[in-house]
Amino acid sequence: MHQGFTGVDKLRGYRSSMRKRSCSLFRFLLIFLFAQVPTSGNLFAAKVNITKDMPYVDIHVKGRDYRIQRIQDTSHKLSNSFAKTSRPCPPFCIHPIRVAEGVNTVGEIELIHFLKDKVEKGKGVLVDARIPAFYKKGTIPGSVNIPFTLLSKGNNAYLGRILSILGAVKTGSNRWNFSKARQLLLYCNGPWCDQSPRAIRGLLAAGYPPDKLFYYRGGMQNWQALGLTTVKP
Repeated sequence: MHQGFTGVDKLRGYRSSMRKRSCSLFRFLLIFLFAQVPTSGNLFAAKVNITKDMPYVDIHVKGRDYRIQRIQDTSHKLSNSFAKTSRPCPPFCIHPIRVAEGVNTVGEIELIHFLKDKVEKGKGVLVDARIPAFYKKGTIPGSVNIPFTLLSKGNNAYLGRILSILGAVKTGSNRWNFSKARQLLLYCNGPWCDQSPRAIRGLLAAGYPPDKLFYYRGGMQNWQALGLTTVKP
């Protein structure tokens, strides 16, 4: 009997080989297409970076580790009070970009760099200037709560102690040396919130150097609108 493949056998083998190659190519195309097209479902979660080259940032502040990143669910929407667009003005009026002469206004990326370069190294403090009731509901990782009411000048029994903790040295009855004072980045609820601007004005009135103060105008509203990490203290 003749051994080996007949013409029919060869044809069947060729067809089987082509089917296998077609299936492999189809699977490859599916993987490629799903890798290129962002989706919002749980099966194929889109990667939402902070910037093109910054997927997340890890910080270590006061013995605690935090990871700042954006919410990965691309269908996520704000459902808390920060989703509101309109509040009565006054008092909730939109603030200008420049809060005071010599004080730099920053955005989210600069705030994150401030956490890494200043707060993590003990050279700066991220100040949540809101009243404690707001702070307890959620804040930016690595921040400390110093309510704006404690940073106002005048009959304030706490201001001197706070300035000392921040690194200022008292040189007279109402005089301070701020050469070793820490840099401060202050924020509150958003562009319509007056709490951090009032805190900044109080610090300036007490003599704090404007070049050591920074204002995050976007506050909690913009921070959450971008899906960035918040924590409850």
